[in-house]
Amino acid sequence: MPPGPFRLGAVPGATPGKWIDIWKQRMPHNPLELIPLEVVDQRAALREGLVDAAIVRLPIERDDLSVIPLYDETPVAVCSVESALTAADELTLADLAGELVIVPRDDVLGAVVPDAVTPAFAPLATTADAIATAATGTGVVLMPMSLARLHHRKDVDFRPVIDGPLSSVALAWPTDATTPLVETFIGIVRGRTANSSR
Repeated sequence: MPPGPFRLGAVPGATPGKWIDIWKQRMPHNPLELIPLEVVDQRAALREGLVDAAIVRLPIERDDLSVIPLYDETPVAVCSVESALTAADELTLADLAGELVIVPRDDVLGAVVPDAVTPAFAPLATTADAIATAATGTGVVLMPMSLARLHHRKDVDFRPVIDGPLSSVALAWPTDATTPLVETFIGIVRGRTANSSR
């Protein structure tokens, strides 16, 4: 097998740790390089060969890409710990009616909250900025649960939004660059043992 490194891109909130651990056990002579990617850059990184494969958020333009769906993430509403919304164990979109809903420019959900209040301020650049604003008691932010955990702060809390849009996470790679290293990683993600054949 060719020497590495195998370059794996990963969007914020992706958790490839268990697959990387298995890679290290099985492929001690082929290092894996984890390359953080923003969702807005995920397609370009694959197209331009900056990564061999990537854990991406769907939707993604699939021309020339192979895509394996991995899992769907539950959306959550992030709000100040003082918010009345935290009294419930889970929320619906209808529960957020009348709330000021902050949609950062790097939003990955595209959730539509009926009767939400639109912020009077310009869209914030990042999810982290939106959470910092929600922490002050101004508004709520919807996002996949992994992003809420990634940006955890003591002054915010989150609740699942049971009828909100799911965020799908997938493994993607350029179809015409399906190398033996890519095949090996696909096998790990699919749970194949070291001895199982394709």
